[in-house]
Amino acid sequence: MDLADWMELDNCLTVRSSKGDKDRTTYLDDGAAAALEDWLKWRGDEPGALFYPTRKGGKLEARRMTDQAVLDILQQRGKEAQIPSFSPHDFRRTFIINLLDRGADISTVQKLAGHASPVTAARYDDRRGEAAKCRAASLLHTPYGRSQF
Repeated sequence: MDLADWMELDNCLTVRSSKGDKDRTTYLDDGAAAALEDWLKWRGDEPGALFYPTRKGGKLEARRMTDQAVLDILQQRGKEAQIPSFSPHDFRRTFIINLLDRGADISTVQKLAGHASPVTAARYDDRRGEAAKCRAASLLHTPYGRSQF
């Protein structure tokens, strides 16, 4: 991603050549947008890669990070947080399941994940289990007035 891909007013990023070699727009929640704004204060506003590598002493290198460098950083942070090993796809799976858990409809999840079919996104729904079904059922209301016995 490049700095030009960030649209601050809409809290969205254009991700170029993502999964399936497609461009897609993704939206940041308030916390992620605030974190990005803080990063941009540090990074500056010169055109180029959105994220730069940071060297010892906080020195930024105005160049694009490699995929491996990003994975290395994530794995290091995972170790610090005592998270068991994970793969990049675990982020995608968590993103999709969290959206479904919070009530996003399958069509919207499909589009955000970049799936060609809602059937693909629906496969993640099967991983959520009984707790998700219980939460969904609790959203309903059956009007009933108790009788006095």
